[in-house]
Amino acid sequence: MENYADLLDTITQQEKELQFTAFSSDTALALGLKLVELAKAGGKIITINITINGKVLFHHAMQGASADQADWIRRKNNVVARFGRCSFYVGIDHKHRGVVFEDIKYLDPQDHAANGGAFPITIKDTGIIGTVTVSGLRQAEDHALAVEALRSVLA
Repeated sequence: MENYADLLDTITQQEKELQFTAFSSDTALALGLKLVELAKAGGKIITINITINGKVLFHHAMQGASADQADWIRRKNNVVARFGRCSFYVGIDHKHRGVVFEDIKYLDPQDHAANGGAFPITIKDTGIIGTVTVSGLRQAEDHALAVEALRSVLA
């Protein structure tokens, strides 16, 4: 069995660490292209979405990506918007508490997916302004790829 408490602590630390002082269309482009580069280097096929304040600044589906990945992105982004946390955190937190996320009556599973891959884009001392989302891999890999790209762009 996974150690959910440690994983939740790690994700919380990532959310605190990976924050911007400013974010522009150019930042979104750099982040999106870094994700494409990382995916290609790893032989991964993904779809990437960067949305700020409801406006899509970057969206790319790699050759061979499934059309379903765009819907997974929408559903993961809805979780970040609803809970203000990474979609991976929300899913793991529910598992840790023994709650089946898909059974929550007030959240339609057709509109919400608490699976890894959607990471909040946060401005320090301001709050969440959007999401960077990866879809197409196992949820922990989607999350890890987003984190790696964020670290690279913020470095």
